[in-house]
Amino acid sequence: MPTYDYACQDCEHRFEHFQSMTSDPLSTCPACQGRLKRLIGTGGALIFKGSGFYCTDYKKPSPDKKVERAKEAAKQVKESTAAASSGTSTSGSSGSAA
Repeated sequence: MPTYDYACQDCEHRFEHFQSMTSDPLSTCPACQGRLKRLIGTGGALIFKGSGFYCTDYKKPSPDKKVERAKEAAKQVKESTAAASSGTSTSGSSGSAA
């Protein structure tokens, strides 16, 4: 939803209001109940507020120990499966030769 800027024509109170694009503009001031005027703003532009944004702000955290243990376990299972399948084929070929 866009943010609209409003200014009261009676007390000059200024504020922002989030509302749908299809909603009617506000008409009464929340401070003095006077007449409001919707101001022409910058629209839906991206506004950065704060001390700054850096490439490290969104960097993924390093994997924790559980992830590393899971990778090691998967590697061991893969190696043991490969060794078992190669061991079965050699024993099967020597068994048929005997």
